[in-house]
Amino acid sequence: MAQFLKDLKRTHNCGELRAQHVGQEVVMMGWVQSHRDHGGTIFVDLRDRYGLTQIRFDASVAPDAYKTAERLRSEWVFAIQGQVVDRGSNRNPNLDTGEVEVIASSIEVFSESKTPPFQIQDNVETNENLRLEYRFLDLRRPSLQKNFILRSKINSLVRNYLLNNGFLELETPILTKSTPEGARDYLVPSRVYPGEFFALPQSPQLFKQLFMVAGMDRYFQICRCFRDEDLRADRQPEFTQIDMEMSFITPEDIFQMCEGLVKLIFRETIGVELQTPFPRMSYAHAMGRYGVDNPDVRFGLLLHDVSGIVKDSEFKVFQEVTAAGGIVKAINVKGGAADLSRKQLDDYGKFVGTYGAKGLAWIKINADGWQSPIAKFLSDDVKAQLTQELELEVGDCALFVADKP
Repeated sequence: MAQFLKDLKRTHNCGELRAQHVGQEVVMMGWVQSHRDHGGTIFVDLRDRYGLTQIRFDASVAPDAYKTAERLRSEWVFAIQGQVVDRGSNRNPNLDTGEVEVIASSIEVFSESKTPPFQIQDNVETNENLRLEYRFLDLRRPSLQKNFILRSKINSLVRNYLLNNGFLELETPILTKSTPEGARDYLVPSRVYPGEFFALPQSPQLFKQLFMVAGMDRYFQICRCFRDEDLRADRQPEFTQIDMEMSFITPEDIFQMCEGLVKLIFRETIGVELQTPFPRMSYAHAMGRYGVDNPDVRFGLLLHDVSGIVKDSEFKVFQEVTAAGGIVKAINVKGGAADLSRKQLDDYGKFVGTYGAKGLAWIKINADGWQSPIAKFLSDDVKAQLTQELELEVGDCALFVADKP
């Protein structure tokens, strides 16, 4: 067993030392981030998940430690004992520990390392396959470690918040009977029952219902979910979700509980104070204005139902669709008059057809008036109403889609 591990205990991590520690004797352990030999003095940045600390090896102070430090290379693991000193004019304002350094009096190397296939730093331009092959090295990068630390903190905040609000944290089985929901189940063959399979739950829905009817009126899980489905931007085959179940409540109770949790997470993790209650919208409003039930409200191309405006126009498609109970919706593409070519507009018409729409009409607002194949079918009154509804200005392009019920 290494002498440090037998006789000495780490006193500080690599992101901890500040000016108030000057003069203290410390023991530190970590990885070599960088190694700089200035002839008679060697500087090593010692790294752990907490940060970096500069270690100075001086041949005139500790010759044995200096001799060992000459051998240090990237990602070697070692421990030092030494004294914290002020860096004076050589302070590094970009480093939390940049006011001080440690003059090493002794060192012990725990583990040597081959030259890493890529640098252990953020924004490294390395092939992703190589990073995944050496995942244990990739996970040493600060940005990835911060992600895991953040996730751990959020889990802790969630647990404490819900427990303080009367919730129980209850587990449910992972190996279970297949209960098909929105996607295929992953199957696990059974050794005990040949030819039979367990399923990994898409979500523990049935078990949650058992808890609820058993009288567990408030419970939660930070649970793993498994779904054998095609990849999407916001979905993986295996993912984690926060499940909350509550009995004897109203929708307002759910809103307040979830808003309080999100507000706590933002305040405690990134220092942002959210205002509650959060803005709310109905399902009908979301679908009518954004076309989806989980809209990104930053999306600027809002849908406008102009059926009432164009139903009496002379454009036959609009007349037929609205008479049959269908709708005509439009979006205003700001600056689109110059940006959208006729070919692009024709391609958009083919695109909307794949979703069952009858076609796409367009209007460009130029300085000399309206440019559109359908402009001649629209009266001045209809144009005025569309201008007001869509907030049209010179340079804009309005796109219309008519769809029967």
